[in-house]
Amino acid sequence: MTASNLVPVPIPDRVAVMIGSCMPTHVLHAEIEAECAAREVHRFRGPLCTEDRADREHALSALARANKVLAAYNPGLTVRPDRRR
Repeated sequence: MTASNLVPVPIPDRVAVMIGSCMPTHVLHAEIEAECAAREVHRFRGPLCTEDRADREHALSALARANKVLAAYNPGLTVRPDRRR
């Protein structure tokens, strides 16, 4: 089964806390930063002015930094800017 066939299912907060407690703090922070940066990148579509291009590039660099941490821990955790949840 590939990842594209999987349907996201919400998990209870207590389960999320248990999963998070098994991961190092810096990885959890990187995961949050990657998700926020991916959402920010997704906001910028279509013809962009100079300021928007700069903001998009800043979000892409934040995503790259966070993905570097995530990939070092587990390559399957990396976030793509076009991934929707």
